[in-house]
Amino acid sequence: MKTTFPRKEAIVRFAGDSGDGIQLIGAQFASSVARVGNDLRTMPDIPSEIRAPEGTTGGVSSFQVHFGAENIFSSGDACDFLVAMNAAALKVSLPSVRKGGTILANTAGFSEKYLRLADYKENPLENTSLCAYNVVSLDLTRLSGLAVKECGLSTKQTERVKNFFALGMVYWLFSQSLEPTIAWVREKFAKTPNIMEANILALQAGWNCAENTEILTEKFFIRPAHLESGRYRSLTGNVAVALGLIAAAQKARLPLFFGGYPITPASDILQTLVQYKRFGVQVFQAEDEIAAIAASLGASFGGSLAATATSGPGMSLKTEAIGLAVMAELPLVIVDVQRAGPSTGMPTKTEQADLYQALYGRHGEAPLPVFAPESPADCFTMSYEAARIALKYRTPVIVLTDATLANGSEPFKIPREQDLTDIPIEFATNAFEFSPYLRDEITFARDWAIPGTKGLEHRIGGLEKDKDTGAVSQDPSNHAEMVKTRAHKIAGISREIKPAKVFGNETGSVLLIGWGGTFGALREATVKLMETGVSAAHLHLRVLFPFQKYLKELFSKYDHVVVAELNSGQLARVLQSECAVRMASLTKTTGQPFKAEEVTVFVRDYLAHEQAISSL
Repeated sequence: MKTTFPRKEAIVRFAGDSGDGIQLIGAQFASSVARVGNDLRTMPDIPSEIRAPEGTTGGVSSFQVHFGAENIFSSGDACDFLVAMNAAALKVSLPSVRKGGTILANTAGFSEKYLRLADYKENPLENTSLCAYNVVSLDLTRLSGLAVKECGLSTKQTERVKNFFALGMVYWLFSQSLEPTIAWVREKFAKTPNIMEANILALQAGWNCAENTEILTEKFFIRPAHLESGRYRSLTGNVAVALGLIAAAQKARLPLFFGGYPITPASDILQTLVQYKRFGVQVFQAEDEIAAIAASLGASFGGSLAATATSGPGMSLKTEAIGLAVMAELPLVIVDVQRAGPSTGMPTKTEQADLYQALYGRHGEAPLPVFAPESPADCFTMSYEAARIALKYRTPVIVLTDATLANGSEPFKIPREQDLTDIPIEFATNAFEFSPYLRDEITFARDWAIPGTKGLEHRIGGLEKDKDTGAVSQDPSNHAEMVKTRAHKIAGISREIKPAKVFGNETGSVLLIGWGGTFGALREATVKLMETGVSAAHLHLRVLFPFQKYLKELFSKYDHVVVAELNSGQLARVLQSECAVRMASLTKTTGQPFKAEEVTVFVRDYLAHEQAISSL
């Protein structure tokens, strides 16, 4: 009788070639643990090349799931269980496996050919290099093939079912039911019955292999997390962005127009919105990035909630039209899903290097709000808020997500309609009092009139307008006043923004600052620092512009301030410029997210260094 042990949390990583179905089984495992009530975070990691060379380290695809019975903030540092489909998958993933962790290695992927492609001189399964781990070596390809030999599959099709065999073993290990995945397989492969049956047989065979042999001697159970009561679903950041925009349009009682052009890793936003035409969503796939934002801006002029999404290269192409949106003072949501650059860079890897572009990447004085969600679920909240602010203040708003948020998933508590902030919309209707630049006395937002409304004919565009009549104006003093007015309008948005809450000590030794997808690693690092006696705190900024004036006073409450970000220190320099406060900068530009441990080590070393200097 095998023993089942309780655990608080676990980190599982699936790794193999792009054609091994790694993302599919990773997503299925994440759905399974979410279904039983575990909190979780995921980290898909796919090659940058569309058809990366098979068996090479550059072609490794992986999917990591961190799940548990308590709050899970990140996809985790070192995994407890690794499925390695070949030698390259092992080589890439081994640094992320904790000592004493279990490695399930598919021996068919460790042939002389695969060892050579992964640049192994010796087979690591046959020497002592893995003695610090619990290694389970199985020919998953052969075993899964035996399980499906009666299904009439080709040799290539037979090789592909090994992923479900491995998934079945992992399901057994963590006491997960096969039934939801079997139901999914029946629906997914309904049109190819033999493949459907093969995947189910392979899944069951993997579970039976773990149950009836002594390959795995113990299994684990993780109880459901104590999540706030409500209805939940699992979703990625890109899906959350799409749903946030739809919710905002419904709340504002406006049609949603989305102009987009496919670009990794933002394409899923476009693909998700296409599925919601029943909510009045209009999706336009343009011929390029410029046409996408121009069409969106036209839809905004016509009275729609308009949005577009892209990544760094697309933001460069959209820049002129963003300036036009600022000058025309039209509401527009622009989502930038950041990836490693410059140029094409590493399009499937994460980075936070578009901050300067979002803050300053326009000609002329063209300020606009910049928001940054902290988690996949928060992408819903921040895209909704971006839409609300854009509509209320008649301004484009940039939402900075990143590849980690876009592709990662977590449980999302579905909000009730009545709990969403109201988005009242009033179009100009009185022809006798109308002027396109007649402004609200509080928000300084200009009037918004539907083109074609009798008596409300007007002209907007890139040329400067007279502050009273809306006519084209080249008057120097009028231009200066309009520049000042537009800046004042954006600065006033700060009244809508609640100060970010500090996690940890209200005063102390070190304040750790982050933004965007670094939230989980920084929060976990702060907890670890506090547990070891460091007086630490974490401040995560979700609004990067307009600048929050309370920050300078907040920084003075800590001896040291450390800014951690996935770039070369952009936010750190912005904050130092605004606050004139000395800061340490922890940066990373590898295309991979922070691990909590590397943040913790940096902070400890930095504090020790500062203490040594002060004692001289």
